[in-house]
Amino acid sequence: MKKPSMQTAAQRFVQCLENEGVEIIFGIPGEENLDLMDALLDSDIQFITTRHEQGAAFMADVYGRLTGKAGVCLSTLGPGATNLVTGVADANMDRAPIVAIAGQAATTRLHKESHQVLDLVTMFKPISKYATQILEPETIPEVVRKAFKVAQTEKPGASFIDFPENIAEAPLPTDQHLPLPVVQPRLTLADLQLLEKAALLIEAAKNPLVLVGNGVIRAKAHFALQDFVTHANLPVVNTFMAKGVLPYFKSPLAMGTAGLQKGDYENGGFKEADVIICIGFDMVEYHPYLWNPNHEHTIIHIDTTSAEVDENYIPQVELIGDIGRNLSALQALIQKKPLEPIHFPLREAMIAEMERCKDSTAWPMKPQKIIWDLRTVMHTDDIAICDVGAHKMWMARFFRADKPNTCIISNGFASMGIAVPGAIAAKLANPDQAVVAVTGDAGFLMNAQEIETAVRCQTPIVILIWNDSEYGLIKWKQQNKFGRESHIHFNNPDFVTFAESFGAKGIRIEKAEQLLPALQTAIETNTVTIIDCPVDYSENNRLTELLGSMLSEVDS
Repeated sequence: MKKPSMQTAAQRFVQCLENEGVEIIFGIPGEENLDLMDALLDSDIQFITTRHEQGAAFMADVYGRLTGKAGVCLSTLGPGATNLVTGVADANMDRAPIVAIAGQAATTRLHKESHQVLDLVTMFKPISKYATQILEPETIPEVVRKAFKVAQTEKPGASFIDFPENIAEAPLPTDQHLPLPVVQPRLTLADLQLLEKAALLIEAAKNPLVLVGNGVIRAKAHFALQDFVTHANLPVVNTFMAKGVLPYFKSPLAMGTAGLQKGDYENGGFKEADVIICIGFDMVEYHPYLWNPNHEHTIIHIDTTSAEVDENYIPQVELIGDIGRNLSALQALIQKKPLEPIHFPLREAMIAEMERCKDSTAWPMKPQKIIWDLRTVMHTDDIAICDVGAHKMWMARFFRADKPNTCIISNGFASMGIAVPGAIAAKLANPDQAVVAVTGDAGFLMNAQEIETAVRCQTPIVILIWNDSEYGLIKWKQQNKFGRESHIHFNNPDFVTFAESFGAKGIRIEKAEQLLPALQTAIETNTVTIIDCPVDYSENNRLTELLGSMLSEVDS
């Protein structure tokens, strides 16, 4: 009797990844994933060797957010796996689909104290939707299918697979336990009675306001949203993570970005609103206690899943299912409202502020001028990946995003260090679009080693460093709360020399007039370019005062 042909469990695992449509894996090889790394040599899946597992996880995070397909990252056991944690947590809280895989020691030594062994499943459970360990090679097709299904199903997030080395090398018959069919779930339409109730609430509202979250972008429902708000003449505020759902400032209905803090400028609109229509809204983007502190608003919740339970967020109506279809159905039930002039002093203040600074020659550069120059050179399809820090507040306020997923901001977990690895992933996912990592000097150095990855993998990205040699956002908060600062200063390397040491190009901006041509050249150059741009964050308080006075005008 002929013996069945065999393959390793690692080879079957790679087949399952191929079956899921995986094209890229970000990670670092190690002893406990040797069999998996070897199996990848016979696959069309591209492996991007990173310089740190956190960088790999951030790459998978942004790749998943931009493509809608789970980004995949790989580490070895122990310290390799713990290095994945921040990026995996960021993806999970930002609702980006990701599948993280870690090698593990043989199951024969997991029951006792052993070198580099941690209970990884328990560690990843609080920061993922699904975490499991493969204990039998025959279960690989089910585990992989479930990991991807859970990660990609609304609301998306992280899955984690622990893959012990002795399971990875175990034999499997090539004709048994094959990859499972990939079936995409289909969202439904909300009940007609609920749609009618929502329509009546909107028509009866005196000052309705739409709050749009990242779920609209994930659902690719931005065109349905645009049709809906135009038909009903509804002003729209978007969260940080939903920038681009309406053409920024080109649409008279686009009121700007919310999600900064209590009492910030967008609250002028919230305070006047009686009905707030939350569409694709994730609570981590802008917590309701900041915009509904007195429980005074009537809330309509339109999303793929039911609303989170929160005392400040109790919807009168929940329309659950396909966001685009529900918006179209709701639009058909609402009488078209006449176009009336919408007066939002704070929107007008933002536009005036950018106009005021567009020709500024002040040095160090004003944040408004940096953003003006950046927006001037970037096409509407190009992608900005924003790190976390004081510059994030400025990008969220003033960077004009006319299309979804062209300004990526992490605002759920909001981890520093995402911009550089995220930009690499964005360029791999969108090779024909220019990609700019917008980062502070602190966030940049948290994953600056990935410059080598970008150069080696020939992903020409631009890294724009807002340089102030301190933790500028924390200084801002410290000064506002205590009137003094605490331990926020540091020294930076010579960023030009640093860039050149990796084989990248470095540019130092020494006067305001140099930034725009430097950005233009960098975007047109087929290499990694780092631009060191000093910034004057004293503008933070001036802008806070301006917007505060505008709020007083609204309140009066």
